[in-house]
Amino acid sequence: MKLSHFNFNLPDELLAEYPAENRDESRLMVLNREKQTIEHKMFKDLIDYFDKDDVMILNNTKVFPARLFGNKEKTGARIEVFLLRELNEEQRLWDVLVDPARKIRIGNKLYFGEGESLVAEVIDNTTSRGRTLRFLYDGSYRDFRVKLRELGETPLPKYIKREVEPEDEERYQTIFAKNEGAVAAPTAGLHFSKHLLKRLEIKGVNLAEVTLHVGLGTFNPVEVEDLSKHKMDSEEIIINKEAVETINTGIKNKRRVCAVGTTAMRAIESSVSSSGTLNEFDGWSNKFIFPPYDFSIANSMITNFHTPKSTLLMMVSAFAGHDFIKKAYEEAIKEKYKFYSYGDAMLII
Repeated sequence: MKLSHFNFNLPDELLAEYPAENRDESRLMVLNREKQTIEHKMFKDLIDYFDKDDVMILNNTKVFPARLFGNKEKTGARIEVFLLRELNEEQRLWDVLVDPARKIRIGNKLYFGEGESLVAEVIDNTTSRGRTLRFLYDGSYRDFRVKLRELGETPLPKYIKREVEPEDEERYQTIFAKNEGAVAAPTAGLHFSKHLLKRLEIKGVNLAEVTLHVGLGTFNPVEVEDLSKHKMDSEEIIINKEAVETINTGIKNKRRVCAVGTTAMRAIESSVSSSGTLNEFDGWSNKFIFPPYDFSIANSMITNFHTPKSTLLMMVSAFAGHDFIKKAYEEAIKEKYKFYSYGDAMLII
């Protein structure tokens, strides 16, 4: 398939600026692939589609406050720094994006916080907007990370034009977030409330946690018409023995195995055995899933509504079928579902 197959007109007013008032009261569109039916529900109705011994796979990555604002030495120009990836713990080296990039050159120093409480030096160019920074901090590593958290803010997606609000710190984080390392939230998981998780557990649904630290590469635009030529950025994945056993038991017993989000799906599809079961994994993956694709682990998935030409839409189309997703998205726009990170959800069974 080509990039142009994933284009559609998305009205600006359907991009969600704020989350639903209550996590599990966003809307839920349910797609049945076998029957080719579309239902309109609330997210908390999800429980009606799962039974005892079914499996739900959650991405427990935790978003860290990756967006910093500093000032350039001498000129005092305000610079946005987006932390992407820690390169070296001892040397305090980070890959970052800077904006405006044209003002930032190797050797420049940036000052963050009141009284210049943290200083960074630009030591390399990586891409047009990318730089490598060395943070000049003499304290312990733990204190350094605390300092980054104090100075950083919740990295809401750029499409959200408003200022970050106190509520975002909690709402742009799943309630099962544990392992810090993501620069964007695994947004399908944002709809789960503690109450809904408890109801699923009481019903006997097994929860398996994997970790995929979401990077900005997930959202990089695809700029080639031939999808086979697009390269995804690598993201770190951890799948432990406990999750593997839970998921493989679900597969063996022919239960409903549901990936919560495209990130959970990409994680499990990055570590499939020759027999079509899940293996443990601790490493990096740049797996790009687009139609046609045979999925090995999950037979259902939960996902948000994605933007035109995005890699996320391509994965969902591979799972549900391109024509069916096209029809569902036309319905979503007609029914004014909310799209993107704080938007509504879809269950594909």
